[in-house]
Amino acid sequence: MSTSNIYILGIESSCDDTSAAVIHNGKVLSNIVANQEVHAKYGGVVPELASRAHQQNIVPVVQQAIAQAGITKEDLSGIAFTRGPGLMGSLLVGTSFAKSLALGLNIPLLDINHMQAHILAHFIEEENSKIPPFPFICLTISGGHTQLIKIIDHFNMEILGETIDDAVGEAFDKSAKILGLPYPGGPLIDKYAQQGNPKAFTFTQPKVGDLEFSFSGLKTQILYFVQKNVKADPDFIEKNLVDICASIQHTIIEILVKKLKNAVKETGIKHIAIAGGVSANSEIRKRLLLAEKHWGWTTYIPKFQYTTDNAAMIAITGYLKYLKQNYADFSISAKARLKVTES
Repeated sequence: MSTSNIYILGIESSCDDTSAAVIHNGKVLSNIVANQEVHAKYGGVVPELASRAHQQNIVPVVQQAIAQAGITKEDLSGIAFTRGPGLMGSLLVGTSFAKSLALGLNIPLLDINHMQAHILAHFIEEENSKIPPFPFICLTISGGHTQLIKIIDHFNMEILGETIDDAVGEAFDKSAKILGLPYPGGPLIDKYAQQGNPKAFTFTQPKVGDLEFSFSGLKTQILYFVQKNVKADPDFIEKNLVDICASIQHTIIEILVKKLKNAVKETGIKHIAIAGGVSANSEIRKRLLLAEKHWGWTTYIPKFQYTTDNAAMIAITGYLKYLKQNYADFSISAKARLKVTES
């Protein structure tokens, strides 16, 4: 197939969403995501249930993505899949399916690092899309990761700093749990925070290195703060929910922005992108847009559909690998732990 007509199927199954997407020369033709409702009652993702749900969802999701793209499987140039990081059982479903399909169609297989894909979602070509120039700094924020990464090239990345304990997404979700909010709680904190006073309650920021993050102490602080106040007034959460959410969110976003400022100071790079599930947070988006005015940064904020786990980001990364003819060997295996610098 000519390089002017490349169709890449992306398959994403790293956690609890089964997703398939088709990209044609860098443009998204379809991006189907099947969510798993089964985890909500457990207050978190149950790995065994996740892998079973992937097995049920993967065939219909892939069929739908190909049909919506208006092509047949024979038109595909290559198949990209999430190799890791993620839940092993979930990754195995996507890996096995991608291998079988690529073998059956006799087309290249492209293994994708999930964390790189979150960053490279910025290279999806769309109307009015702003594509960052190299080098740029990306703040990758999700349920499992909090990292400041210098992007030198598509597949050349350097970690400037990361969390020494918990990820920012976990801090949001655990705080929500403490407040009795259902899982996933991060988006709910964001929702309530918009109606509250961010200065109502004060939480101290962790003292760690300039480019390091730490959220475990903050989580403990929030827990003790809530316990102490509920003891004094059993209706404390109910009466102050929006203010508590606003104060928690304000503290977390302050930490993120402060570290970004340190990274800009240290590197001199003023092109700043965000990626990962927490980049859907309204406050971090607002603060980045303000940073353009105040500090002369150029910021790159992904569309909402490319922030959470989705296959369009896997497909675009596969497309960029395909152009380099950087194909995977069929003996490749899924890897639950994978650094963003490993491709």
